[in-house]
Amino acid sequence: MDTVSKEKRSEIMSKIRGKDTKIEIRARSYLFRHGLRFRKNVRSLPGTPDIVLPKHHAVVFVHGCFWHGHKTCLRLPKTRKRYWREKIQGNIERDVRNQRRLRNMGWRVFTVWECKLNNDFDQEMEKLEKKIRAGG
Repeated sequence: MDTVSKEKRSEIMSKIRGKDTKIEIRARSYLFRHGLRFRKNVRSLPGTPDIVLPKHHAVVFVHGCFWHGHKTCLRLPKTRKRYWREKIQGNIERDVRNQRRLRNMGWRVFTVWECKLNNDFDQEMEKLEKKIRAGG
């Protein structure tokens, strides 16, 4: 049983953003300040990558730990466990398929996790920037 009403749960879920999250905006801002130019949320590419750097032929996914099933910090809700387990597993499988398709198209694929950025943003972004520039 949920701890809030259906109306309240609907309100809460409606505020969850699929793009332009605070952490995505912060990551894009970092990359831009460091001279990397990109396009965002390119729908013509598999998985609609959050950040696409055409010059470096690289894409970046900024994954939220819950929705993308980050193994180190995923905590499933106590209610509807089967639903959430299947939902998150489906998201993980879709992410793997999309990343494989992107690599087959010649893109270099990077994933940064919300928890890592929240814990040590500058260090994680420096590592990402180096990886992007190394292959460009």
